[in-house]
Amino acid sequence: MIKRSFGRFLRRSGLDLLSPSILLLIAVFVLPLVLLFPTSLHPYIPGQGIGDAWTLENYVAILTDPFYLEIIARTLGLGLFVVVATLVVGYPLAYFLARTRSALRPWLIILVVFPLLLNLVVRSFGWIVLLSNYGLVNETLAWIGLIEEPLQLMFNFTGLIIGLSHIFLPFMVLVLIGTIQGIPQEVEDAAYTLGASKLTVLRKVTLPLSVPGILSGAILVFVLTISALVTPRLLGGPTYQVMSTLIYDEFLSNLNWPKGAAMAFILTVIVLVLVWGAGRVAKRWAEIR
Repeated sequence: MIKRSFGRFLRRSGLDLLSPSILLLIAVFVLPLVLLFPTSLHPYIPGQGIGDAWTLENYVAILTDPFYLEIIARTLGLGLFVVVATLVVGYPLAYFLARTRSALRPWLIILVVFPLLLNLVVRSFGWIVLLSNYGLVNETLAWIGLIEEPLQLMFNFTGLIIGLSHIFLPFMVLVLIGTIQGIPQEVEDAAYTLGASKLTVLRKVTLPLSVPGILSGAILVFVLTISALVTPRLLGGPTYQVMSTLIYDEFLSNLNWPKGAAMAFILTVIVLVLVWGAGRVAKRWAEIR
C-alpha cells in the first residue's frame, strides 16, 4: 500500500520523469563532493601527504589569512564586473534580436552563438594577441597617437574582465532573448498608445518585466566567471591569482589536497548562497509585480 501510494506521488509530482536526471546529477556532482569533503578536514604534512588527524585548520587559515581573503574578494569582484559588462552590452543586443523581424535575425543569432563553437583556449589566445604589449590594441592606439607607452592590459584585473566578458556574453544574451520574447508585444504597444516614449517603455515596462531573466543571466555568468580556470590562467598569468587558479595550484602544484578541497568547498558554498539569494529575490519581485 505504501509502495503504491509512493508511486502515485512520484507520477503526480513528475519526479518519476526527473529521477534519472536527478540520479545522474547526484552521481556526477554531489557524490564526488561528498567524498572530497573529509579530505578538507585533514591536515597536510609536507613531505608526507595527508595526515590522519581531523581539523578545521584549513578553513580557519583560508578565512583568516589576508592573502586568501584578498583572492576571494578579487574573485567575487571579477564576477560582479563581468556580470555588469555582459548585461550592459548584452541587454540592447538581446532586445534587438528578440524584437526584430528582419530576415537576418537567424544569422545574427548564429553570430552570437558562434564563439561558443570555438575552443576556449583558442579564444583566450586570441585575446592574448589583442591585449599584449605589442598586440593589436596597443599598436593601434600608438599608431593613432593616443598612447606613447603600451597599456598593461594583461596579467591584471582589466584583462580578465575583457576576456571573460567576451567569452560569457553569449550566455547572457541567450537568456535575455528568451525572457524578452516572453514579454507580450501588446504590453509595449499599449504603453506607446498612451503616449510613452521608447525610453520610458524600456525603463518602466520592458526592464521590470525582464528582471527574472536578468537575475538568471547574472547568476549564470557570475558562477561561470568565478569558476573559470583556463582564461584566468592565460590572461592573468601565474602571478595574478583567483580562486579557481589557486585551487588548481594547491591540488596539482603544491599537492596540498586538504587546502585545495577546503577552498573548493568555500567556493561551492558561495555559489549556493548566491543562487539561493537570487531565487529569493526573483520570488519576491514576482510577488511585488
